[in-house]
Amino acid sequence: MITVFGSTNLDQVGTVSRLPKPGETVAGGTFSMAAGGKGANQALAARRAGAEVRHFSAVGADAFADLALELLKADGVDLTSLKISSGPTGIAMIFVDGHGENVIAVLPGANGTLTPDDADKALAGLGEGAVLMLQQEIPQAATERALDLARAQGVISILNTAPFLEDTKSIAPKAAILVANETEFGLLSGTGIEELDAAMLEWSTAHDQTVIVTLGPDGAKAATRTGVISVPAMKVKPVDTVGAGDTFCGYLAAGLDSGLDLEAAMRRAAVAASLACLNPGAQPAIPYARDVAAALD
Repeated sequence: MITVFGSTNLDQVGTVSRLPKPGETVAGGTFSMAAGGKGANQALAARRAGAEVRHFSAVGADAFADLALELLKADGVDLTSLKISSGPTGIAMIFVDGHGENVIAVLPGANGTLTPDDADKALAGLGEGAVLMLQQEIPQAATERALDLARAQGVISILNTAPFLEDTKSIAPKAAILVANETEFGLLSGTGIEELDAAMLEWSTAHDQTVIVTLGPDGAKAATRTGVISVPAMKVKPVDTVGAGDTFCGYLAAGLDSGLDLEAAMRRAAVAASLACLNPGAQPAIPYARDVAAALD
């Protein structure tokens, strides 16, 4: 079973012809609400990839919580460890333009109530070889505690460096597997895309860590002690890129949990992320394993 310790949000999505500049108002088109949050998205992706998944998170005692948990419940994610907070459920406010690009503001709400003690509860009973997924939409003290416990217990921790925070660089080396996009990895390593392979190898060696960098339409790369692995993305015309990175992470975790080697797990995850760009929204767009298998074939 995969354990996800992270955020649950309700996404509020508006479509606009183009993303506004600071201080600018742009008239919009449609509005919708959908379940989201990086933790919940990755939990659902891993579940739709075929894994058994437990999501340890926090929501408010409000109507938004029901909407935020709807798809997780429908697909059978284990929510028995969910924490109910007196505050509101977390909200993500998203604008998507005509090219599928987006800007996002996150209001953490109940996610901000998760503590290091909750990390202890989330990792209780997890043994060597179990898989733990983490992001950075809950308090960093809780995430760091989970990373420390995972290392002590022999748990395979996967840390997604989104959203990038001031102290990301200090906790990133604690994960067994690090997943960043090219912008985030540039902030971590201080290098540009033209030096990516060398920088990834240097980071992997220095921190004894597998580092994966997602490259959007160019797929993804991983660096380990043995070298650099590259996998392609599918060629698609994106409708909405929200949730593509979370889909990659969830499918990656599920692949590794099922026994796939790193390259095979990444290849499957890259195809799943591409398919997630074909429909609007984060969780509603996450493909099922059968769709990914068909695309791989």
